[in-house]
Amino acid sequence: MADWNPALYARFSDERDRPIADLLARVDFDAPKRIVDLGCGAGASTAPLVARWPQADVLGIDTSPAMLDKARERLPAARFEEADAANWAPEAPVDLIFSNAALQWLSDHETLLPRLMGHLAPGGVLAVQMPDNLDEPSHARMRDVARRPAFAAALADVVDSRTRISSIEKTYDLLAPLSARVDVWRTTYVHPLAGPEAIVEMVASTGLRPFLDALDEAARPAFRAEYQAEIAAAYPRAVDGRVLFRFPRLFFVAVRAA
Repeated sequence: MADWNPALYARFSDERDRPIADLLARVDFDAPKRIVDLGCGAGASTAPLVARWPQADVLGIDTSPAMLDKARERLPAARFEEADAANWAPEAPVDLIFSNAALQWLSDHETLLPRLMGHLAPGGVLAVQMPDNLDEPSHARMRDVARRPAFAAALADVVDSRTRISSIEKTYDLLAPLSARVDVWRTTYVHPLAGPEAIVEMVASTGLRPFLDALDEAARPAFRAEYQAEIAAAYPRAVDGRVLFRFPRLFFVAVRAA
């Protein structure tokens, strides 16, 4: 898959920053010494960590060189390294692992989440937010279009490649045996956007990326046009002409048992 596009991702920064603030607000920690932002992207989630705990050693981890370059420009006070969250491990236990909109790209959460808890110092915190939107029209219609004859062959390996994240109940059960406290919740954000094309633009930098990347240049415009037509049908305009883009997200904050 092609590298991430930091400029495209940042076009909807207001919508993407809200869950970062909501997750961070539930982290009760006076003075963590070592913080890791797992899947830091261009540093949007790292910046509030640095601002809240300026004395901490803050490390951002991501697989995208382009995103990491932007993060380094934005936050010279933090450190950034290219690594894959699927197999990342710290050199020493960490006080806070923070991950915003990253772990949904990884499979086998039954192994991943306990492993991340094991990287924490006693009393350390694992704070995670993940989009929980595979059943929303924005993503269901994406898969519907991908299965059409014009695209099915090229997208056969993509259409069901993203793993469904665990339910609230299963997430709790994975974390509770390792934790002194687990807080799990789900929030559906509603973003009023200018129109269906804005929804397509917003997901083009995230969920739509694997589909577009797997198509050749000749097929991409056709796929995007058919997808946008489906989005227009799924999201009718409100009284002011805007469309209401529903975006569910799953959150949890787990404190490792001492």
